[in-house]
Parts: sequence; C-alpha cells; structure tokens
Amino acid sequence: MTNPLLADWDTPFGIAPFAEISDEDFAPALEEALAAHLAEIEAIADTPEAPTFDNTILAMEGSGAALDRVLGTFFNLAGADSNDKRQELQRDFSPKLSAHSSAIYSNDKLFARIQELWDQREALDLTEEEARVLYLTHRDFVRAGAALEGDAADRMKEVKSRLAVLGTQFTQNLLKDESAWSMDLAEEDLEGLPEFVVDSARSAGEAAGSGGPVLTLSRSLIVPFLQFSPRRALREKAWRAWVMRGENGGETDNRGIAGEVLKLREERAKLLGYADFAGFKLETEMAGTPDKVRELLMAVWEPAKTAALKDAAEMEQMLHADGIPGPLEPWDWRYYAEKRRKAQHDLDEAELKPYLQLDRMIEAAFACANRLFGLEFAPLDVPMYHPDCRAFEVTRDGKHVAVFIGDYFARSSKRSGAWCSAFRMQAKRPEEKTPIVVNVCNFAKPSAGKPALLSYDDARTLFHEFGHALHQMLSDVEFGSVAGTSVARDFVELPSQLYEHWLEVPEVLAEFATHAETGEPMPEALLDKVLKAANFDMGFQTVEYVASAMVDLEFHSGAAPADPMQKQAEVLESIGMPRAIVMRHATPHFAHVFAGDGYSSGYYSYMWSEVMDADAFEAFEEAGGAFDPETAQKLERFILSRGGSVEAEDLYMQFRGRMPGVEALLKGRGLAA
Repeated sequence: MTNPLLADWDTPFGIAPFAEISDEDFAPALEEALAAHLAEIEAIADTPEAPTFDNTILAMEGSGAALDRVLGTFFNLAGADSNDKRQELQRDFSPKLSAHSSAIYSNDKLFARIQELWDQREALDLTEEEARVLYLTHRDFVRAGAALEGDAADRMKEVKSRLAVLGTQFTQNLLKDESAWSMDLAEEDLEGLPEFVVDSARSAGEAAGSGGPVLTLSRSLIVPFLQFSPRRALREKAWRAWVMRGENGGETDNRGIAGEVLKLREERAKLLGYADFAGFKLETEMAGTPDKVRELLMAVWEPAKTAALKDAAEMEQMLHADGIPGPLEPWDWRYYAEKRRKAQHDLDEAELKPYLQLDRMIEAAFACANRLFGLEFAPLDVPMYHPDCRAFEVTRDGKHVAVFIGDYFARSSKRSGAWCSAFRMQAKRPEEKTPIVVNVCNFAKPSAGKPALLSYDDARTLFHEFGHALHQMLSDVEFGSVAGTSVARDFVELPSQLYEHWLEVPEVLAEFATHAETGEPMPEALLDKVLKAANFDMGFQTVEYVASAMVDLEFHSGAAPADPMQKQAEVLESIGMPRAIVMRHATPHFAHVFAGDGYSSGYYSYMWSEVMDADAFEAFEEAGGAFDPETAQKLERFILSRGGSVEAEDLYMQFRGRMPGVEALLKGRGLAA
C-alpha cells in the first residue's frame, strides 16, 4: 500500500490528505524522502558537465520535493496538534534531519560546483534574482561549515546535531509544563471576573473533564484572569505557574538545556572564525552588529523604563488604598493597570470584548486585504488536521493565489503563542507552486453555542499573524528559497507589525466591531476611548520586551555564560529592571531563542521592524489614508511580493525612499519626549 505522504495528492490545490495520514506513516515516509533527496543531491554533485546555474543551483531548488511535503505536514502538526507519538517522532527526526543537512553541506563535490559558479558569477549573465540565489546558496554553505576540513568539519556536524536534539527537547518540555498545570476554580473564585473569563474557564474545565471551571496556562485565559481577579493569592499562584514554565525541576526543566545550547552556539561560531555567536548571527541581518542592536534597544529602554516606573508609583498607591501595605508585585501589575485604564480612559475590557468577535475580526482582516490588494477569500470544505481549522481559497481577479488556513483556538496539544507557517511555499521555477499558509493562535475557546470573543491584544495578534500570511500569499518570486518570509530575521516582522495598524483604523472598527448579542456597531464614544487608550501601559509592554531582547543579545555576546540564570539576573540588574515587571520570556521558556536558532541573538528584531512599520504606515497617512491605492501597490511591489530576492534595506528604500529613525517608533508607542 502506497504511503499517503509520498503518493500524488489528488486533492483541492494539493492540500495534504489529512484524513488518510496516520502517525505511523511519517517515519517510513521520512526515510524514503531523505534517501530520495540525497540521491538527487548526489546526482547534481556528480554531473559530468561543467557547473551552470541550471544544472546546479536550479537543480538544487527543485530537489527534495517529497521531503518538503513530508516535513511541511509533520512539523505543522507537531506544533499545532501534538501527541505522544508525534513528540516521539520529533525526537527521532531531529538528529536524522541534522545529519541529512550536514551530508549536503559537507558534500565537497557539490560545494566545489557552487564555488566555481560563485567565482565566475560576473560572467554568468544571471538575472538579478538568479544572482541573489547564487549568493545566498554560497553564503549558506560557507556559514554551515562547507569550507571546514578534518576534525573541525566533524565537530561542526556533532554540534549541529546536538543543537537540533536540544531544541526539540526544550520545546517539548515547555509544552508538557504548559499542558500539565491547571488550577480548579471554585464558584467563589469567579468573583469579579467578567463573563467572558468565566465562560473561558468553564470551557477549559469541560475540555479537561474536570466538572468545573479551570484556569490553564493558555495566554488568552491566564492574562485576563490576572487582569480581573480581585483574589490576590490566586493571582500570585497563577502568575508563578506562568513564569515558572520550564523551571520546575525534574525532567521538564530547561535551565540545563539553555546552558548547553549557549555553549554549543559559541563553539559553532568559533569553528567558523567568529568571536562569538552574536557576531556570527547578526552578520546577515539588517542590524549587522551587536552594537547596533544595543544602540536601538537602549534608545528605547530609558524612556520606556521612565514611563513604567511612573505608572508603577501610581498603581502602588492604588494597592495601598486597597489596604495592602507591601510594594507592588508582578502579579499585581495587570490587575491595577486594568483599574487604572478604567479610571483614566473609562475603558473596561469587559465592556469592549463583546465587540471583538473572532469571526468578525477575521472578516476585518480579510476585508482590509481586499481593499489594499484585491484579495478575495472563499471558504473551502476540505478535511483539515483538526476540526477547529478553517480553510479558504484566496483569489484575485478570479485567479487562484493561495490557500489560507486559520487554526485559532487554544488546546493542550498546541504549543503556546501564535505563528504563521506554510505547508507549501510559492515558486515559479523549476515548477509553479502556489502557497498554502496557516495562521496558528491560542485564543480561548468559548463554551458551546457562544461566540468566541477576543481581547484587544488578541485581535492585534490576529492581524499580526495575518500580516505574515500576506507576506507568504503575495509572494511573487522565481525561487522558493527566497519566497515569502525567507528574509532577514529583523525584516520578517515588518509586514506583520505593519498590518496591525489596520486594526486601529476607525472605519475598520466601526464596520467590524459589532456586539456579539445585539449586532450593534461599537458606539463612537467607546471607539474613541479604544483608540485613545491604544498606548496605555506601553511602558510595561516595552520594558518586558526590551529586557528579553537584551538578555538574548548578551547571552550570545562574548563567552557563553556558565550559568544562564545568573547571567539573566546580571543583565537585568545592569539595566535597572523595575522590580514589579519581569521579562516577557524568561530563559527556561524563551522558545524564540532556545527552541531553535531562528530568533537567537535576534529577539530584538520585532523592535527593529517596528522602527520601519511605524514609518511605513506614515507613508499611507501622508498619502491621504490607510487604504491609499498607490501606497498599497508600492507595499506589495517592493516588500510583500519580493521575499528575500533583494536585500531587505534595498527593498525598504525602494518603498519609502529612505531609512527611518527610532523617533517614529517612540512616537508610535507614546514614549517620545
């Protein structure tokens, strides 16, 4: 019987036949796909003809199609709908995939062909995109250690294999800690909680079979609990569970893994001739050097800390007025911030939330994409990997553009956070491929018969991830290796953070923020309060983020710390971290940095991109409005469609005509002097 992962998929738009795939299919499919890909690579390396772009680089672009399908399916499921078997497979696959990558990057004959093309590049008459793909291919091989020999080459393989295993282990430990913890809530514990929080807790209890309401570590449940629960002891218990993920001792403790990862990364960088990992990693980013990253972060840190300390002093007075003599604690911040927001802006999230229905916010994201880029979204009735998923065909002028999948609700089988990934990337050569893109979120699922309601932060997350999806769906390049989000890490967040701005466009909220029960649009007075409060508590939000980015940067600058937790404490002390705020992601659950290399030395990239997104949205405002057609056309032409086919800075210059300064960011966050 043919393995469904390796068969031709006679499905709409080549969507994976999820209903036919079992977990037992993945291991044999991977073995066969790895072998097939390696055979293709060997054939390219052994080609008797002199190297050309087509017989080497283009051939590499077209290789591994079966492997891409197997891994695209597996890793999307492993992140969004894991189980014990998939976690076991992930642990088995990590060293195999690392060894496979090493076998390709250490193939001397293949690298010799690439090197010869690189040496002759001026005489090859390549298109701009072909030249870019050759440059990136050669650079990737060199940075992977292709030029290393002997013991150094062997050690590089060992280091990368071990890092792959540790990244998987870190992720799975975090998922176990998040899914294992819950707190039963008695009826009296629901006192003071808005109906939407009570409903989410009851729904979580139903899913867990507990017979009553339950608090879990789903961000969409625990954050509003910390905002609204007047029971300080319960807030402290919940907050401690939230911040202690990966730090509870035993088999799921991630502190030792973090230390080993940092040492191995330092060794990897030094094998390649770099002083430290930050220098190695940032070389290919827009920032270029650790010093430039520090400069940006510290330019934002001081005004953010000043604002946060001012807010903390006001909230501590509120704490004392409630008869609590001690200092403001981290588990108090969100509770008193919510009270303060209501007092200052007369804005109550319980009043706001019924206007932010999930279905209507999805409509809003689609409608903005339609007005800006002409995209249309039609529901698809196709089998998905989980019943919560929704699929849409994306078209423009009647022509198929992409498939978009939304997987919005939290569940114990899904890792925390929100992300965008692709089952298939766009390409034109060596064969035409349209993208299949998925947004994964962790919004609280309502009990049966009730609409899903979002916080304003949730709605912003939905728009953010959809911005990533647009970057994938509007990709229009020749080669899959530079398609969509295949860009510098500190550029990848530009489209996503930019798209968040459309949530705050008054006419968008006026049309789509309608009450879940009455269907009435958000009253103008409430809409006005929402927009005026957009930067409320921005000192806190900026401090918790920048602290995480600074710790990440210093972890990878210089020698790897012997004790990452001690290093974390030293960095926070050196920048004067306010006592009532903690890092957004403490080391043991800092998955951005330790689940893989993606954001290592690069967590700053959200802020680097925000400097550009604030400036980019100003381009629309200067042109006359958020839906100015010429500016939208330029955004698609110079950024969303080009992927990594051109250097990120050049793309931004083509769009805006100049690079922005940090002033636009500080103004956008309400932190400007």
